[in-house]
Amino acid sequence: MNIPFKLSLVTLSIISITFFACNKEDDPVEPTVTDLPNILLIIADDMGKDATAGFAEGSIKPTTPNIDKIKDEGLTFNNLWVNPTCSPTRASIITGKYGYRTGVKWANDELDPSEEILHKFIKDETDNAYSTAIIGKWHLSGETTTINPESFGMDYYAGLLSGGVQSYYQWQLTENGESTVQTQYITKVFTDLSIDWINNQSKPWFLWLAFNAPHTPFHFPPGGMHSQGTLPNYTDGLDPMPYYMAAIEAMDFQIGRLLSEIPQEELDNTIIIFMGDNGTPTQVAQAPYSSSTVKGSLYQGGINVPMFISGKGVSRTGEDNHLVCSSDLFSTIAELAGVGVTEVHDSKSFKALLSGTTAHRDFQYSESNNGIRDLWSISNGSFKLIVNANGEEELYDLDNDPYEQNDLLQGGLTTEQENAKSDLEEELSKIRM
Repeated sequence: MNIPFKLSLVTLSIISITFFACNKEDDPVEPTVTDLPNILLIIADDMGKDATAGFAEGSIKPTTPNIDKIKDEGLTFNNLWVNPTCSPTRASIITGKYGYRTGVKWANDELDPSEEILHKFIKDETDNAYSTAIIGKWHLSGETTTINPESFGMDYYAGLLSGGVQSYYQWQLTENGESTVQTQYITKVFTDLSIDWINNQSKPWFLWLAFNAPHTPFHFPPGGMHSQGTLPNYTDGLDPMPYYMAAIEAMDFQIGRLLSEIPQEELDNTIIIFMGDNGTPTQVAQAPYSSSTVKGSLYQGGINVPMFISGKGVSRTGEDNHLVCSSDLFSTIAELAGVGVTEVHDSKSFKALLSGTTAHRDFQYSESNNGIRDLWSISNGSFKLIVNANGEEELYDLDNDPYEQNDLLQGGLTTEQENAKSDLEEELSKIRM
């Protein structure tokens, strides 16, 4: 596994980095390389609130001590919205743009190589102060298996180009633009690659680690990584839940191994973000969700997913209920990296929430297009509107009906509800101008 060696810390420690702020009036004090935190973004694939410890949704939970530690030592974001499927969520994070701007609105949609990605933005705006990498699932180039994601502007890529694997034990690894067939457990390999890459860095780093767990196929992970006991090989007709839970627990085990391999001083200077990319798969949806309100849908079970942030500079703990969109991670991570910017494209930084309670947005937005029709959703936190391109609409009172059982448009609206609907429609039209 060829991982490029970086400049020495001695050389870098004497270099001051100039940061360029967008629309700033006064130049900030220029931080040195040693002031900058490492940033670790961990993305779980198909892990909704009903499959995550600490949330009321779902009655069957995996044992995840390492993810729990990230949660308990930091901040839980209760109102993160993503997209109903994985590619659009990843595209929104990496570009800071909503899907209708990039054309990535459903799984397997392709991100145009002309888009500026977060990794390149950080490197350009910090005068190359950061080493950057993506390890794991890419899924932004359709089903193309010949592209080298490094061409988008990151320093290093190793992982799975496509959206999934036929087997967690036999899959195609792309590294340095070359592909090889792997027979080791994919979750462990992504962790090994991450450990190797981090250990070879000598300046601040930003690692986007995208596991493909617990995405299907349902399978039995190696022993010692989970608490689900001995399971037969999965076949149709078996209960998929223990296999799904085992995959989450195996991922948690590997997250713990990764964090234990980072020297404590370096870990103390690291911000950790853990999140899901969309809701739970239909086969393992748990109440209060149903198979029609999880992954693939614009209902809360499909787009309101877990996010925990802890580590360097995160002084708040507990829960936060402010509205956040996945696109906001672009500006937030950039600001954490020292870039003097709080808003880029559709991305609004919520860095201030890590230490305070200042709201950064009044509405949140999500969308989808499954090849049949466009759908859009917008919320002010209390009311939520879903709009179908065919003109159909649904309106929900999330304060009193958080799981969207009662479409208010099926009856008469109060003045408050009429005003909320009008405001949401107006904001939606502004977003899509």
